[in-house]
Amino acid sequence: MEQTRRTALTFALLPFAPRPASAAPSPALQEVLDYARGQLTTGFLVVRDRQVLARANWPLPADAARFRAAFAPGTTAAGEPLEDVASLQKSIVAVLCAIAADKGLLDAARPVSAYLGAGWSKATAAQETRIRVADVLTMTSGLDEAFGYEAPPGEVFFYNTPVYAVTKRLLEAAARRPLEALTREWLTAPAGMVETAWRPRPAVFGDVGNPTGLVTTPGDLARLGQFVLDGGRAADGSRIVSEARLAELFRRTPANPAYGRLWWLNGGDHTVRAPARRVAGPLIPSAPADLVAALGALDRKLYVVPSRRLLVVRLGQAAPDRDFDETLWRKLTAALD
Repeated sequence: MEQTRRTALTFALLPFAPRPASAAPSPALQEVLDYARGQLTTGFLVVRDRQVLARANWPLPADAARFRAAFAPGTTAAGEPLEDVASLQKSIVAVLCAIAADKGLLDAARPVSAYLGAGWSKATAAQETRIRVADVLTMTSGLDEAFGYEAPPGEVFFYNTPVYAVTKRLLEAAARRPLEALTREWLTAPAGMVETAWRPRPAVFGDVGNPTGLVTTPGDLARLGQFVLDGGRAADGSRIVSEARLAELFRRTPANPAYGRLWWLNGGDHTVRAPARRVAGPLIPSAPADLVAALGALDRKLYVVPSRRLLVVRLGQAAPDRDFDETLWRKLTAALD
């Protein structure tokens, strides 16, 4: 009875129809779930056309104390894992920047210094004024992780988390509101993401130049994905961000066709990964070409596939399979086609 109540509570908050408890997944989907579980996954969710096709949550093993202390503050009342999703937060910040642009508070074509003032980097004054908000959002600021100048902005892709973190200060300066408040009012509350919040990272996490983590759940990430599929509208049809601003997030960066504005993009002819390393071919060859993804360290994933109205969420520890993306999508393709 308690498990039934928790399941009902979870899906009452989701804009999706749950798979009936009595309906077992197909053998191919069960193979996907078995694979996910074997890859140290804590939460896995597959949604197509608002129908939940597969959903499972697994507890962390006893030997995961270090991961638990750094990334996993607990579970929800419905049994979903609550996790700091690492760099997956970047994609949510990108959406917040798009909303700020809609509100006339932020212009990605303006220099970062227009919002933060001079001296936010270690570049010269002349160099710094050329670094636009868009350059930070596309990881082409030309700065190194210590904020030193290395290249003209817009020319070189370098996955730079400390410089990315400037966007959170930038949003607060543009909106004149704390990040937590504007995140809740602009995005998470309208989208129904009731378990998502910014939290200071614990000391065990270490200082990576980004001291606040976004803690969320598979269900809330699925809500974010559905919001993307719905062109920037909430489940009730209200508009959160314009289609035009949302589309800007998925426009390929000239320096890296696998990256937009803090979102990863499939289907390009090559991928520049972190650190700067060019790999021929798309981001995930076995996945649909129009897939876009919010990705975090230790294989935290939100995949969104517009052509198939498909969402896939994966939380947990780092997958032992170094080809996790490719293997997972081979299995998913076989299960869903």
